Order: sequence, then structure tokens, then C-alpha cells
Amino acid sequence: MNTAIPSSMKIWENIADKSLEKILPTREEAEAILKASTEETLSIVHAAYRVRRHFHGNKVRIHVLQNAKSGTCPEDCGFCSQSSKYQTPSAQYPMMEVEELVEGARKAKAAGAWKYCMVTATRGPSNRDLDVICEATRRIKAEVGVKVCTSLGILNEEKAKRLADAGVDRFNHNLETSKRIYKKIVTTHSYEDRVQTTRYAKEAGMEICSGGIIGMGEEMDDVIDLCYALREVGATSVPVNFLDPRPGTPFAHLKNVEPYYALRVLSLFRFVHPDVDVRSAGGREVTFRSLQPLVLYVANSIFTNGYLTTPGQGESADHQMIRDMGMEPEIAGGEFNS
Repeated sequence: MNTAIPSSMKIWENIADKSLEKILPTREEAEAILKASTEETLSIVHAAYRVRRHFHGNKVRIHVLQNAKSGTCPEDCGFCSQSSKYQTPSAQYPMMEVEELVEGARKAKAAGAWKYCMVTATRGPSNRDLDVICEATRRIKAEVGVKVCTSLGILNEEKAKRLADAGVDRFNHNLETSKRIYKKIVTTHSYEDRVQTTRYAKEAGMEICSGGIIGMGEEMDDVIDLCYALREVGATSVPVNFLDPRPGTPFAHLKNVEPYYALRVLSLFRFVHPDVDVRSAGGREVTFRSLQPLVLYVANSIFTNGYLTTPGQGESADHQMIRDMGMEPEIAGGEFNS
């Protein structure tokens, strides 16, 4: 019997071998992953799973988002239904009160969350917003016992330090796409503004959560540029979103990313970021559809209960999917009894 490994499979296994040693794929290898055929995709996923399993075992980190301040954002991000520039059905409400945010953290922990992320739709946090977020964080750390992430827009040094001093573990600020096409996505702030915010957050002592959105008309080179740029900013958490086009936004006409291509994108992010959290974030359900469980072979982290302005499949379905794949949630402060 001929048991030789097909040459194409050897390529993916060689990339995985290097990733296990934290050696980055070359640009040519990255291109090969994204250009691979549907038939080769499962071999790529298998190679990526070797890396995922080595660094993260079969644990899945579950994150819960809290939309703490919704709508009327002055920025013009073309993908976002919370921008005041567009007419969308997105909800609008001011900053939540401290007790509401703490209660959200309690519910997140009950849902098996490893991290609770408070998000505001804004260019950057006002002093009042910071007062609320910082007080909520102090109470969450004291009363609830779950890790805290915040996503509040552009920071300066002082505001970053306030968040870190309050106990925020991680700050999210996505690069969104490549530097080359950034102005096609957003015009009200620059790519450099985003990079600088990650620097301020890191210098203040917070971990960096930074990722992007795939499916906004970018080319393959832009996906690769984004993937490598996230290493340069020192991201320890990399959420990979796939565009779920929102009515009323400039990107409403775009189509969902093809699921096998999305699996290859996730695999590339795993090879480039072997030992950090790679999270299958927004658009997971509508992009992967029936292939969704395969995501867990590559990503070690997911959101549950939705994505700010769009619903997810729900925590019960997510926990069932995790169990069906022979995996288990990694819970802050103890095991989760589902």
C-alpha cells in the first residue's frame, strides 16, 4: 500500500512544523494558503489544529460583549451600523450605568465567559465614560471575578493609564484592515491613530486585543499585511471578524465571505499567531454556516451571545458545539458546569 503523503499536504505540515517553533510562514507560504483549493482546505485546517492543540490544548475561551454605549458614533467606518453618518436600524442609547455593567458581567460569568468586554460606540472615551468604565471594572474584579476587556476607541497616555490602574486586563482596538486600503474603510481617523492607541494601551500595562474584518473588498495581500501587522503591535488576542453586511452602511451590498476561504484565512492567522488567542469573532454564524464547528480546530476563542449589533446562535448552542467537538470551555475562576 502506498502511504506517501501528497506533496501539497507536506507543504501545510511543514508550515505547521515551523509554526510550532514560532517561525513565521513566508509571504509565499501565506499566499499559498489563501490560494489553496477547496479540496486542500481540510488538510490546511488539520495542520493548523496541530498548532492550536500544542499551544492551547482543547480548551475554548468564551468571550461576552456588552454594548455599553450604542449608536451616534461620529466616525465613518464603512462597515459599522453605529455610525451617525448612516441611516441604519441600529439601537441608540447613552452610556450604561455602573450597576448595569456589573450585572452584565454577572450574566457573562454565568454563561461561562472567560472574559467580559465592555464596548462603546465613540471616537474615544469622555472623562465621564471613563469614570463609569473604571468604577464598573473595579467592582467586577472585586465582586464577579471575571477578566475584563474594554473597547472604547482612541486613547491617549492618561486615559490608558486610568484604565490599567482600574484593573482592565486587556484593551481592544482593531487595525481592521491593511494600511494600504485603510482610507477606503475609514476617513475620520488614520491607521496610524489605531497603531498609536495600541502602543499607549500596551505601555500602560494592558494586553492588546487587535484584529480585523475580512470581506470589505480587500485583496489577498491586504489580508496578509493585516495578519503580520498584528504581530508588530504585540497583540495577545486576535479577533478575526468576517463582514456581516449591515443595512444602511456603505458595505451593505457586499457578499459574505465563502466559508472554505474563511477557514483558510483563520488557519493563516493561527500559523502567524501560534501561541496567542485567535478568536472567531463577528460573522461566525453567517459565514461558516454548517461548517461552523470546524472553526474550533483553528480558533481557541469565540464570542457568544452576539456581536454588539447582530445576534449569535446563543450560549447553549455554542456550549453544545464545543462539547460535540470534544472540547471544553476555559473559564476564569473555575470550571463551568453547563
